[in-house]
Amino acid sequence: MTRWYSIEPVDGAFFTAAPHVFRYEKRLAAPAETVWESLASDASLSAWSPLVSSVNWTSPRPFGVGTTREVTLAPGLTRIRERFFRWDEGRGYSFAAYEGNLPLLQHFAEDYEVEPDGDGSRLTWTVAIEPKRALALPFVPLAPVLKVAFGRVAVDGQRYFARA
Repeated sequence: MTRWYSIEPVDGAFFTAAPHVFRYEKRLAAPAETVWESLASDASLSAWSPLVSSVNWTSPRPFGVGTTREVTLAPGLTRIRERFFRWDEGRGYSFAAYEGNLPLLQHFAEDYEVEPDGDGSRLTWTVAIEPKRALALPFVPLAPVLKVAFGRVAVDGQRYFARA
């Protein structure tokens, strides 16, 4: 049985206040509507990138503020439960993690914005992280590695929509 560790809630202010904020802007070769449909789909980011093993929405449709889901990251060792605190249908959403299967995080949140950009779209994705206090110093040299790993998901999204 999985043991779950609480992660403290945050709001939108965390995207500027977090000790580690990673922001990615990518132009995608798909209309904003198509990108949004993918983000809100059953597979969501797991369709884009092998770094996201699975996405399991744990709230019924229609999704909105308060929606929950569980995400498993490759190779399946890390699982996070998320709750959405912003949902702008067709344009973007934000969520904060509320539980994880590893006791690493004090706060964790992500924000997604999708905008039309010519015949494609622009995705702005922000990841904000604060590790547990005991891990704050060890996290400093790990942060650049995480930034690259999250960036890989964004690049995988570009490839995914280039093929679609």
